[in-house]
Amino acid sequence: MKCPKCGSAELSVVDSRGDDNAIRRRRVCQSCSFRFTTYERIERALPMVVKKDNTRQTFDREKIHSGLVKAFEKRPVSMETIDQIADAVEQRISELCLKEIPSRQIGDFLMDAIKGVDKIAYVRFASVYREFSDVSEFAKTLKSLSKPEKKRVSSPAIVAENLARQGR
Repeated sequence: MKCPKCGSAELSVVDSRGDDNAIRRRRVCQSCSFRFTTYERIERALPMVVKKDNTRQTFDREKIHSGLVKAFEKRPVSMETIDQIADAVEQRISELCLKEIPSRQIGDFLMDAIKGVDKIAYVRFASVYREFSDVSEFAKTLKSLSKPEKKRVSSPAIVAENLARQGR
């Protein structure tokens, strides 16, 4: 590994923190003193994603993460929560052990996870993901949110459990 600022290979780790899915390391370059963060994750064998037009793409966690960041923009949700949702969805996809997965199924997993955390983010994500053709479709989604839920999902860990329980 090399320093992203100066390219030096002389790096040291100043802090390491692990969780269930990754190890976060703070590094410092010995040459220029630049500090940066790296993540070490298990590389999972993930399926190819089948898009709406039937083309196939390599699974890209960053696409999931960036979509979540956009949905939760200016909402009271931490980056840690966004990372946990992305991790839970990626893990669920990995556990399916499929060679291919429709992008729609990934979107459904994300919709379920987002809905349990923040309804405004859910509406934002739905408006892009579902590509509403008219206002009535959008209104239907809003109306579904006003129905009382059987139970409120309060954390990404519970979201991950619910996704696993639903077999999604």
